[in-house]
Amino acid sequence: MEQIAIVTGGTGGIGLATAQALGQAGVKVYTLSRKPGGDSTFAHLCADVSDEGQVRRAVEEVLSREGKIDLLVNCAGFGISGAVEFTGSADAHRQMEVNLFGTDNLCRAILPVMRRQGKGRIVNVSSMAAPLPIPFQAWYSVSKAAINAYTGALINEVRPYGVSLCAVMPGDIRTGFTAARKKSDAGDDAYGGRIARSVARMERDEKHGMDPAAAGRAIARIALKRRVKPLYAIGGEYKLFALLAKLLPCGAVSRILGRMYAGK
Repeated sequence: MEQIAIVTGGTGGIGLATAQALGQAGVKVYTLSRKPGGDSTFAHLCADVSDEGQVRRAVEEVLSREGKIDLLVNCAGFGISGAVEFTGSADAHRQMEVNLFGTDNLCRAILPVMRRQGKGRIVNVSSMAAPLPIPFQAWYSVSKAAINAYTGALINEVRPYGVSLCAVMPGDIRTGFTAARKKSDAGDDAYGGRIARSVARMERDEKHGMDPAAAGRAIARIALKRRVKPLYAIGGEYKLFALLAKLLPCGAVSRILGRMYAGK
């Protein structure tokens, strides 16, 4: 039978690329984002993932049309940058509200459906910033590390009901995410210009990063596996980084990240 999927953040970047790859694999995809648009191949629903009511209405609409939901891919998210000392609590909270609690809103809306079905797959898009937290992008790194922990805990809560989960950790990807980042250079004088240098280094890496279509294909392949591991890095380089993050002493990893991104 045709599988039914919801892909959040599905009108651009990794979300759109994942939706396209799933569609090419024969999955019927519903994209979800705050704004209309995206690929007209897919049915699209407007919903802000941080609004629980909007999310539940969108899930109910898909269920009313299709009678089931087999797959959820949580791609929606954004990034902020700046020094922790100078980041306002409202910005930090918004980062967590979208990236972490937006993921949670979708999972909580869809889990009752999947439990009743006795099957389902949820893929949460995290980041290599989870195991390798980036200086001056602390709250983004925290939000993605939280997604990994959330996914790991939820795996064992829902395993008996035929529902499986995993988190996927992309690295640098060439998408509109870079331009959409909410940047703050507040306090850069006090930090010796290191904030601006660090973010410029990250943006340069992103602009030369993986093709989003390749990332989307990788996420789709993982989403459609018969069985999944809890965590995946995508791309050979990032698989190596993830392995090194496990094997090297924490202090060594921290010093390497400091040399790369602390804006010396």
